[in-house]
Amino acid sequence: MPDHITSPEVAGRIQDLYGAPLADLEAHAQPHGMLAALLGMHHDLAFAEQSITVHCDRLAQLVHPDRQIGGPEVSHVLDCARRLAEAVAVRDLQAKTASAVLQSLGRVASTEGRAASPEPAPAPVPALPASPVPAVSTAPSR
Repeated sequence: MPDHITSPEVAGRIQDLYGAPLADLEAHAQPHGMLAALLGMHHDLAFAEQSITVHCDRLAQLVHPDRQIGGPEVSHVLDCARRLAEAVAVRDLQAKTASAVLQSLGRVASTEGRAASPEPAPAPVPALPASPVPAVSTAPSR
């Protein structure tokens, strides 16, 4: 199990937060609003995850036991490994950022799949009773 949030989890949390399917939310997102930012983070995370899959598959092809590795192949292996490392770094950063933002917004699902209850509002401070006003004497003071 990954130690980071995945793009399907981000999508689910966005849908829970806004109470609508992702496709509907994408159609109504304002360009500079929070929803657009969340959808952008989701897109970037999904793209990084897709890049990881592509680079892992390509790396597996390049180092397949039936394939001979010579000078040109080594440069391809190194390039693919570098791209894979970059995709992992982007994925990790996007996952961390999306998770932090979603947790700060409230109605998001916990890691166990249950809806996290929002932190209860602090109890209102009861009004203090008015202190008795001392009686003012009309007698002249000495």
